[in-house]
Amino acid sequence: MNEQYIIQNAIHSLQNDGIDAEWREAANDEYIDGMLKLHMQHYPAVEVNVEVKKEIRAMHLNTIENRANNEAPYMIVADRIFPKVKQELKDRNINYLEANGNMFLKMNGLYVSIDGRKNEQTKPAGGNRAFTKTGLQVIYQFLIDEEWVNRPYREIAKRTGTGLGTITNIFNGLEQEGYLLQLTKNEQKLENKKELLEKWILEYEKRLKPTLNIGTFRFLREDDFYNWGGITLKDHKTYWGGEPAGAIYTNYLRPEELTIYTDEEWNNLIQQYRLVPDKNGNVRVFKKFWKQDTLNENAVHPLLAYADLINKGDRRCTETAQRIYDEYLQDKF
Repeated sequence: MNEQYIIQNAIHSLQNDGIDAEWREAANDEYIDGMLKLHMQHYPAVEVNVEVKKEIRAMHLNTIENRANNEAPYMIVADRIFPKVKQELKDRNINYLEANGNMFLKMNGLYVSIDGRKNEQTKPAGGNRAFTKTGLQVIYQFLIDEEWVNRPYREIAKRTGTGLGTITNIFNGLEQEGYLLQLTKNEQKLENKKELLEKWILEYEKRLKPTLNIGTFRFLREDDFYNWGGITLKDHKTYWGGEPAGAIYTNYLRPEELTIYTDEEWNNLIQQYRLVPDKNGNVRVFKKFWKQDTLNENAVHPLLAYADLINKGDRRCTETAQRIYDEYLQDKF
């Protein structure tokens, strides 16, 4: 879906709400795709600089905010914006427009909020086997240690708990998407690694992480939540993810929700950490999906901590995620 298609859909949707819009493409601008002039009843026309994206996720918020500050008056237009990202855009006073007509506009004393329009169901992309649940586990291994793209398939399968026959499909999928380059007969490397990381984060949240969900809990003793750092986790079995992992790696974040990744059985988990199942609890537990590769005995790998935090979407989590990226990941991507 190209930018012109998205912006024309958005304009058509606005017209259904009685808002006329004129679109003029930008010439040779690195970031701004064009200018949108909006005509609303009982109010002078307003003009905004527009950047068009297919989809907006939490990981894009800091970049969008910087752009909004530098290119004011600014609006981000996308085919789809996820609900929690919409709220964060509003909290940061960033104008947005979805192709279906949902809009937030706040400028020059004008405030417009249109919401509730449903997005059409997005079809899975082309059946690429690299970004299935299993494929995402293998790509995770490649992202944290690229040397593994040149290991024998049998070793990769053992390391990632994947069927041997699936590895070929994953490699073919990565090559098809432009993320794998064959250097010689026996050597290959990852290409477009930053883009691959971003895609993995998006697909992990959508496809893999929901299947790992064990449950939502609270501590039997409320003080244990605030003293989470003093809890002894079972070695090589249980790790802090999300906000507590961010706190461990940066010493910057005070967690408001605790995330745990574990291999421990349900009963052991409850008894060991005095957890009580509670759908409104502040402790989320997920199944550990990797074999090794953490840099800290208590926290998930920085890449997974970064993914958890960036997908949360709120400012304090995205700021912590950026610190993790700057210190632990940017040299690889």
